[in-house]
This record gives sequence, structure tokens and C-alpha cells, in this order.
Amino acid sequence: MELNNRKALHDYFIENRYNAGMVLTGTEIKSLRTGKVSFNDSYCYFHQNELFVKSLHIAPYKYGTDANHDPMQDRKLLLTKRELRKLELKIKEKGYSIIPLRIFINENGLAKMEIGLAKGKKNYDKRETIKNREHEREMNRKFNG
Repeated sequence: MELNNRKALHDYFIENRYNAGMVLTGTEIKSLRTGKVSFNDSYCYFHQNELFVKSLHIAPYKYGTDANHDPMQDRKLLLTKRELRKLELKIKEKGYSIIPLRIFINENGLAKMEIGLAKGKKNYDKRETIKNREHEREMNRKFNG
């Protein structure tokens, strides 16, 4: 099971990628396993030297009771201290953000989030990316078809 944030690759240049563990409650992991996650406008931020993801919507679990989770709550991400320090230093530079790229369940059954150290694209960069992608498709059509 893997959920991708396609919009992030369109809006940002990804410089580094990290795999972070996620602190989730029981109903959150059950809902995540059914694929009920939305990345709309989600981003990561630091609070007291810990990394959190904000605006990640995990839908309430269908069979949950009154103990169901809040869909938009901030969720803690788990990285090593060295990775956290490196990311915190980069974030202080102008133009850098930490963006969730994908959520997946690893071979041990744990929920992981791939995050990326990203720099925002300008509109002309986005158009250039689209033009290059269309050129690649055209070349593939000529050689393969």
C-alpha cells in the first residue's frame, strides 16, 4: 500500500529524501491501510526540536467508535537526531520547506512517510518541467510506436 503526493513533485524541486516513522493511533493506522489519506497543502514543521506534519487528512475510521481520531491533527514524525538537526538548519535558509512525498507500510507493517527537503518552483520552472515531460513522451512514441 502506497499513497503518493503527486502535486509536490509538480510544485517543488526535491533535494533530499528521508524516510520517517509516524506516531499514529489505532484508528489512524486502520484508516491509512484503507487508503483514506489526503495530502492537500500538507507540510512539515519543527516544534521544540521535533518534526510534525500539519494538514495531513486521515479520514475517520469507518468502524471506529466515539474514540475515533481527529482527521486534521498534527502528527509527530520520527527521525534520528542527526537528520533532525540537518533538516532544521536547512529550513532556516530562505526558500526551503519539508514536504510529505508519500506514505507507505514497510515490510514490518509500520507506517512510514517519505519526506523531502524541497525548494519551491517558479511558474516558468513548472512550465519547463511540463515541456520536458511532453518531449520525453513524444520521443518514446517515436521510438516505441
